[in-house]
Amino acid sequence: MITITAHGAAREVTGSKHLLDTGEARILVDCGVFQGRREETHLKNGSFPFDPASLDACVATHGHLDHCGSYPLLVRRGFAGRVLATAATRDLARLVMLDSARIQAADARFLAKDEGRRRRGRKVYPAVYDEGDAEAAAARFDTVPYGAASAIAPGVTVRLSDAGHILGSSIVRFDVARGGAPLSIAFTGDLGRAGSPILHDLENPGPVDYLVCESTYGDRLHDDLSTVEDELAEVIRETTAKGGRVIIPAFAIGRTQELVYHLHLLHEAGRIPPVPVFVDSPMAISATEIFKAHPECYDAQTVHRFLDNNESPFAFDALHYLKTKEESQRLNNVRMPCVLISASGMCEAGRILHHLLLGVGDHRNTILIVGFMGAHTLGRALADKQKQVRIFGEPHEVKARVKILNAFSAHADRDEIGTWVGALDRSRLKAAFLVHGEASACEALKAKLLGDGVPRVEILEPGVPAALD
Repeated sequence: MITITAHGAAREVTGSKHLLDTGEARILVDCGVFQGRREETHLKNGSFPFDPASLDACVATHGHLDHCGSYPLLVRRGFAGRVLATAATRDLARLVMLDSARIQAADARFLAKDEGRRRRGRKVYPAVYDEGDAEAAAARFDTVPYGAASAIAPGVTVRLSDAGHILGSSIVRFDVARGGAPLSIAFTGDLGRAGSPILHDLENPGPVDYLVCESTYGDRLHDDLSTVEDELAEVIRETTAKGGRVIIPAFAIGRTQELVYHLHLLHEAGRIPPVPVFVDSPMAISATEIFKAHPECYDAQTVHRFLDNNESPFAFDALHYLKTKEESQRLNNVRMPCVLISASGMCEAGRILHHLLLGVGDHRNTILIVGFMGAHTLGRALADKQKQVRIFGEPHEVKARVKILNAFSAHADRDEIGTWVGALDRSRLKAAFLVHGEASACEALKAKLLGDGVPRVEILEPGVPAALD
């Protein structure tokens, strides 16, 4: 019997871990970090509900933390196989894993020094892995190009297609040998939006029998991509005219580069004031260098507009990358209108916390939400426009304006997923299994796909195997 089990990102968005068991081989698709409340996060990220040593291989769909951040612990706990990925995903995953190790260590040190926290009896959680574990995991990555068939385990061949989500992101198709015709199963990872800047559009993996599909935005529609620059320019003009800052929590990989791309065009066209734009995230800076190293992932528009003119999409006069902690601290000591992009994307760690600590209480500022915020994260509390939020465990009144720009999402929305699934061979597709979405999103996408003629749609439950024929 062939089974698929979601050991993460089942009726929730983060912590993707999907196990394909063919009876002869056990393959894990993604091994990501869960992001949420500290206690729950430590519990979920500190162990696995399966034996890592029992896995034959892994496939990494892309280099976001919630899809690749737990490979170091997997290797530490006994996984000895290889992780297949594109070259860009390999490079980004190494960066993300090392950054995660450093942030865990830094946060543990910071919280351990918090006398008030200890007096209140709050726990200080240790790092679950270190930089050595991250390097050991990175050494397990083997790269494969899009479209090439690779034998990954006994009776199993894998082929990657471009998911259009972030640099190097992949849709993973498995062909499993059996007595009759091979059984084909596709895992979407995260699906991007057709027409997004910089990267190629998402591809069709070919005919498959079963589909494991993300559903992050399965219950909503995004704003049209054509509105992005107009809305971004308006926010910057309004905020800086008041002497405020536009503070943007953004994923260091993908979202930061997309923001810089649009800001470049707006600045060049004179559509925003000539205020400084700061990218304050060492990982985002390193990620941008990886973007520069993989122009094979760029779409024709980006190549024509920038590369053919020997320009970089990620550099312009007003843009400043802050590498050191001292540079970041100096920025917080100077009150001036600016645009400030910092990580992490869900506001759960990193330098963004310090910027929010100083910025949420100023009515002149705008906190600009440009991506999905998982449940129980600081980012979700801000996106829900709560009047008070907790930063480093302490309550803070939110006086800054909170603005959400949905058009920036790197995830396909309900109708975009439906269009992509609709292009698959319907005579072959037997069932779709939904993961990587909160309950409401899963239910809405299920109804959408059933209404579009997918014969069977199931929402995977955490740790419960789904049997294939």
